[in-house]
Amino acid sequence: MPPDQNKKYIRAARYGVALLLLAYLLCLPRRLFNVPYATVVTDRHGELLGARIAADGQWRFPPTDTAPDKFARCLVAFEDRYFYLHNGINPVAILRALVQNVRARRIVSGGSTITMQTIRLSRGERRTVGEKLIEIILASRLECRYSKREILALYAAHAPFGGNVVGVEAAAWRYFGHASAELSWAEAATLAVLPNAPSMIHLSRNREALLRKRNRLLRDLRRRGVIDDTDYELALGEALPAEPLPLPGIAPHLVADFCRTHPGERIVSTIDKGMQTQVERLMAQWHAEFLQQDIRDMAAIIVDVRTARVLVYCGNTRFDEHQPGSQVDIIRAPRSTGSILKPLLYCAALQDGDILPRTLLPDIPINVNGFAPQNFNLQFEGAVPASEVIARSLNVPSVVLLRRYGVPKFHDYLRRAGFTTLTRPASHYGLSLILGGAEATLWDVTAAYVDMARCLRDLPRSPLILTADEKVGKASPYAFTPGAVWLTFQAIKEVNRPEDIDWRTIPSMQTIAWKTGTSYGFRDAWAVGVTPRYAVGVWVGNASGEGRPGLVGARTAGPVLFDLFNLLPSAVWFEMPGNGALVDAEVCRRSGCLKGRFCDESDVVSVCPNGLRTEPCPYHVRVNLTPDGRYRVYENCLSEGSAVPADWFVLPPAWEWYYRRGHPEYRPLPPFMPGCGDDSDRPMQFIYPQDGFARITLPRQLDGTPGVVTFELAHSDPNATVFWQIEAQ
Repeated sequence: MPPDQNKKYIRAARYGVALLLLAYLLCLPRRLFNVPYATVVTDRHGELLGARIAADGQWRFPPTDTAPDKFARCLVAFEDRYFYLHNGINPVAILRALVQNVRARRIVSGGSTITMQTIRLSRGERRTVGEKLIEIILASRLECRYSKREILALYAAHAPFGGNVVGVEAAAWRYFGHASAELSWAEAATLAVLPNAPSMIHLSRNREALLRKRNRLLRDLRRRGVIDDTDYELALGEALPAEPLPLPGIAPHLVADFCRTHPGERIVSTIDKGMQTQVERLMAQWHAEFLQQDIRDMAAIIVDVRTARVLVYCGNTRFDEHQPGSQVDIIRAPRSTGSILKPLLYCAALQDGDILPRTLLPDIPINVNGFAPQNFNLQFEGAVPASEVIARSLNVPSVVLLRRYGVPKFHDYLRRAGFTTLTRPASHYGLSLILGGAEATLWDVTAAYVDMARCLRDLPRSPLILTADEKVGKASPYAFTPGAVWLTFQAIKEVNRPEDIDWRTIPSMQTIAWKTGTSYGFRDAWAVGVTPRYAVGVWVGNASGEGRPGLVGARTAGPVLFDLFNLLPSAVWFEMPGNGALVDAEVCRRSGCLKGRFCDESDVVSVCPNGLRTEPCPYHVRVNLTPDGRYRVYENCLSEGSAVPADWFVLPPAWEWYYRRGHPEYRPLPPFMPGCGDDSDRPMQFIYPQDGFARITLPRQLDGTPGVVTFELAHSDPNATVFWQIEAQ
């Protein structure tokens, strides 16, 4: 053969070898298994909370980095004792299988290594001679790409274990009710022999054959010194499992949520399984009690303030497809807020300097363009300190405070505080924003109180965290200031608890800043509480929106809140913030305003720096009295030096009218002495209409008669005669 032709053949051979080598290098898919996986959710320690089946109907958990140690040892001993010595192919085993198959005139043995079986599982093809050759080639390539540990992990995650159970992790939970890392030697041996013939050897069929195979493997393990005599005897005494067990169903609404957002993944959540189980048990007890009142749904969330990680997530009391509303995740569902936002308004007004902690707010009938709020007890008190307004959740003074602060301003404040459901302009909500005219989620409400606690603890702002690997971006600024939060928490930690006892006298009961809320129509009951360590949010009601008598935050959600706090470790109360967060101010003891010229009693209290800009007390005035104190006089009415000056606490007439009922110590101004003064200082005040000069339109009744309206005013003299002028009459 001519030299040139030899070179041609050699070159062709080289190209051929190069192509074969390239084909060999590229023959293994980058992703060996292209199958759907179940969605698996674990707690922060890796304990299984729940799972959702894969898209193809198989219980196939996502692969892990390693196979369980006991299972791996049993598998190697049973399937491929030379696994760690060969490179994916065992020629001796293949020859032995060939001889056995020829003698039996049928396929009785494949001679496959664990590596080859892994390839077969990934391809899912029928067993033929050609397929066997492909498996040999791909197995050798697999050994080049993966370590022995990784190959065992791939096999363990995709081996069939009977029925629709695939993978050792799913099998361990379905057959033994615990994680694969906790398998006993008997359990590991049982699972090691199952993939050998999962359809022929079954937990509910051919149990004797399965037991013999398992025990034979255990004897082999003892003979090889893998287990000792004690482990062997104990393993032989373990019975085979019966029917498959249900998977854990802890935090089912959270699992369902992750199934939607992270399908086919293994999610390590921040949930504490032990705490979650305790809370679910407690919620079930309360659910049984609330059912007697036809209240069917409730939700709770517990957050670690220090880390912003969610420790407990109870989206509802159950997850029953046959019970309407039970699958609704209330934590994420927008619901009417009731009074739950009042502390946020108080906090905003404090930090902007609109009020001081005990500034008097009017509690009198008001009507703003037809909006006439009422207090829960349908009573009015005339004037109430702002801190008591929040602690007692009074509606009318809260509306007055919102009107003073500004609805658009508060709407923006709530959005900056993290409320995601306020999607409409402020004008849509109006003054009802503070009384449940807007919707919020339990997630957002609890997150806002976590923000407040973290702000007070000088921790960076963080969203609530649900997964262990969740990345938190650059911290955004707080909507709150530490000083305003401190004063707010001081106010709402004084709220009376549901136990009908003075909790402050019991040393073992921890201090909690908390607030309840009840929506219009008794549809939603809220409670949220916070300590330096934990924040707890509770919602009680019906997912359908049906109202129920007695569905009040303080009577339903409140007791649940404190039962949940009783499950948690106590924490020392917050430290008062420094660095100028609060400043001292001298305030009038009776009005709560900055001390004015005529305030006779004052206290030094802590206020936000902007509070120093508020007006001094307008309610204390200097008056001149007759020597016996019965009458007011002008200074020049009496002989020189006989008028007695006095500092007097005077409320506007409408305030005074209601205030006097609950404050017998309140003294109205004495009347002017006849001939020495007049009542030109307007001793009366309109209640409705508020400005006294409104145009009121009366609708006609169905029978054509005009409607009725009631005009009200308050006079500082209850015995005074008042003349009304209506349409010049």
